[in-house]
Amino acid sequence: MEAVLEQVEQLPALLAVSRSALVRDWDSLTLDRALEWTRYFQHLHNRFRTRPRLREALGRRLRRGQPGPLLSFPQLGRCPQLLGLALLENRALPPAACHRLLHSLLQPAAAEVGPEPRSLVLLARRKAASRLLALPRGLPRPLEGMEPQLQAEAQLLLSRLREEGQEVEPAGEAAERLRWLSGVLEQLPQPRAFEVVAAALLLLRRGSAAEQAGGRGRDGSSLDGNQASAAGEECVAGPLLSWLLGSLERFSAFCLCLPGSLLASLAGHYSQLSRPYLDLLTVWGCHLLYDPLQGRWVKSCLDKAQLSWEELRERFSCLCQGSALLRGQTQAALKLLKAQDGDFKVRGLSVWTDVLMEVEESLRKEAEC
Repeated sequence: MEAVLEQVEQLPALLAVSRSALVRDWDSLTLDRALEWTRYFQHLHNRFRTRPRLREALGRRLRRGQPGPLLSFPQLGRCPQLLGLALLENRALPPAACHRLLHSLLQPAAAEVGPEPRSLVLLARRKAASRLLALPRGLPRPLEGMEPQLQAEAQLLLSRLREEGQEVEPAGEAAERLRWLSGVLEQLPQPRAFEVVAAALLLLRRGSAAEQAGGRGRDGSSLDGNQASAAGEECVAGPLLSWLLGSLERFSAFCLCLPGSLLASLAGHYSQLSRPYLDLLTVWGCHLLYDPLQGRWVKSCLDKAQLSWEELRERFSCLCQGSALLRGQTQAALKLLKAQDGDFKVRGLSVWTDVLMEVEESLRKEAEC
């Protein structure tokens, strides 16, 4: 077994070489040997995928000494695709070796042909994903219209997360999946990474709502299907939410980057987000002071106050325009903050009194319309 572990430990080096200028010396025979090694690693994956202790041992050996995004056991099953994608991206690969690579992809070895010959499909999909995710981006755009490119990136991320979820054994390898997700998202500029995650969560929410609306039969026979769908959504949304909430600095940047209407929509569907978001708004609101000369709330300290008074009011208003549950939670939080701040009845003494009064006035006007 130690010999197998030592062989697996060479995979990161093989993938690193495939992305380097060293491949300029590769000929067709060298390429065949590299592909043969990837097929061997794929065989190890298929052989040990149902044996948790061996999976764990192989995963630990893969992670040893890796400088970049960590590989994990599921990547063993995709070694031919990982190597093929790296080589196709590498312009140093000689024409003869590149021709040989394309031939091997179009006509895979007999050992690779099974009931689901998806190698070329997966390779093409990841090639497209790498192109999409590498495109330069400007300032973050609102997600209400969800531009086609952003939607494509989010759908690719969801598809990849679903594949990872199918790969993980019942014993669970959530930490490995979260580690993989972190490696992918940290390669993107932070504003774009936040947009992609928000779009993915929004697509999950829309898909779940559509299934629940259109999947009910008269006899209620679709109940099990809806429950399975909800479980599948949780399996995919879980790593995204864990990544967001795993760092207060990251979650704060996420909330600053995106519009209040979108954050309210996500908080209304994902209960894990609502409380941390309210706590964050509370911290930001505490850094506002009332300026009697201007007659308005202003930032007390520019390096700490993240939101202006207008932005804070708008974000609480968006939360109160959401679901009844979210509206009740938001109003309850504001009333508690108002009471803790002195329970004032007039404006200009407590930021929470003023926010609550603005929100309740807005809700009254909506009810009258």
